[in-house]
Amino acid sequence: MPSAYRQAQFLTSASRLDQLPPDTGLEVAFAGRSNAGKSSALNAITGQKSLARTSKTPGRTQLINVFPFNDSMALVDLPGYGYAKVPPAMRQHWQQTLPAYLSGRQALRGLMLIMDVRHPLREFDQQMLMWTGHGGLPVHVLLSKADKLKRGPAATALQTVRKVLDREFGHSTVQLFSAQTRQGVDEACAMLDHWFGLDEAP
Repeated sequence: MPSAYRQAQFLTSASRLDQLPPDTGLEVAFAGRSNAGKSSALNAITGQKSLARTSKTPGRTQLINVFPFNDSMALVDLPGYGYAKVPPAMRQHWQQTLPAYLSGRQALRGLMLIMDVRHPLREFDQQMLMWTGHGGLPVHVLLSKADKLKRGPAATALQTVRKVLDREFGHSTVQLFSAQTRQGVDEACAMLDHWFGLDEAP
């Protein structure tokens, strides 16, 4: 059966929560530190080469971008500001806006948090895990760029991150992922299906 996410199309960009579409239906958000591979992950999951713009320049996503794939469900791309060269005022704006979105958005069912498998659990990642933890929002971590490591080191990184999540962030799960080789794409889609309730569809 073809993935529902292939139908995703860009709807709008928002710099403030009041610019988002009405808080109805279901959403899953994607977040990641600048250059962690978030846009590539979104493109791999939707099977579209340029749904989310990818760039070697960190911090290209500086707005909340909404991609509905049917009348009541959407994927949401959140800004990454890890080491992006963004002005302090913008950084401060998102440090206030993102937790408000994560805790207050009724439509939000889960967060896909993308981390570079070679540099996981950086400050931005832990901040997102803490913000989601306060409201009990489930998080699924994609350890991206898994193709950059051999199988042994990748498995070790997965186990290390899983131990930290189990100990400190019990609302989280984790997997290996590579947009390049499509490793883990089906697993990530299965988690999305679960959050959207698509796995219950007849």
